[in-house]
Amino acid sequence: MSTTTSKKSSYLRKPRWLRMKIPTGEVPVWVNHLLKENHLHTVCEEAHCPNIGECWGMGTATFLIMGEVCTRNCRFCNVRTGRPAPLDPEEPQHVAEAAEKMNLRHVVITSVDRDDLPDGGAHHIAETIRRVREALPFSTIEVLIPDFRGRPEPLAVVMEARPDVLNHNIEMVRRLYPAVRPQGKYEWALTVLRNARAMRPDGLTKSGMMLGLGERWEEIVETMRDLREADVDIFTVGQYLQPSRKHWPVNRYYTPEEFARIREIGLEMGFKWVESGPLVRSSYRAEEQVRTLQGREGR
Repeated sequence: MSTTTSKKSSYLRKPRWLRMKIPTGEVPVWVNHLLKENHLHTVCEEAHCPNIGECWGMGTATFLIMGEVCTRNCRFCNVRTGRPAPLDPEEPQHVAEAAEKMNLRHVVITSVDRDDLPDGGAHHIAETIRRVREALPFSTIEVLIPDFRGRPEPLAVVMEARPDVLNHNIEMVRRLYPAVRPQGKYEWALTVLRNARAMRPDGLTKSGMMLGLGERWEEIVETMRDLREADVDIFTVGQYLQPSRKHWPVNRYYTPEEFARIREIGLEMGFKWVESGPLVRSSYRAEEQVRTLQGREGR
């Protein structure tokens, strides 16, 4: 395994395999205009995703709903923390209209954490799923949801809207949660995924994590095993990239060969799909994942 490590206070230079792809072509330009008209945001833009041009060009986009301010302060995340504004009741329809105009084949809906709301925003997420389904009946829908503090009631509201894929990212190994994700819990993440499987056995579940936060190799494998025990279908894993010097530092950069080995381990464990690579993000090749697996299992 690579020995590229650092002390917590140092700042690592990115290796050659992490050169970012610059979005090109006209698709991001007109999509940006459309999103601004509808007062919408995408994770693709907010997170400066390296795959934005490729995904938008292939008819996939990830909408960030329920505002731009999160109630949690995860040390790896570039989303602002504070007191969010009230929910916009028109947002579900705006998302549906934008997705329809973009002619999306696969729509990913995610959100900030809204611990200020009694249901964590579950009804708003569910309504967005329903509106998108009405606008694009032949498209697939994936939701990347908060952990709802492990409560089954909000999750049930989302599952009743029948997304094609229920995604909740575990993000990191258990040991790092108190320091890097102090307002979340490893067990809450696993509980969401277990309950999603129990509520809809015929649906697809998905989770992912970032590498380079300070985990050990055996902890990565242990986390993957925990996800398999929760019967997760799709596993994504990519390199953590520090948004700024104020965020949690990169402890090391994993090589493409190591990511290839993780993919092999994941498939051996029984994941139906493993997307593993330095620039892989949660929604990368998301449409291919769901359509392949649905076709394989006759869903």
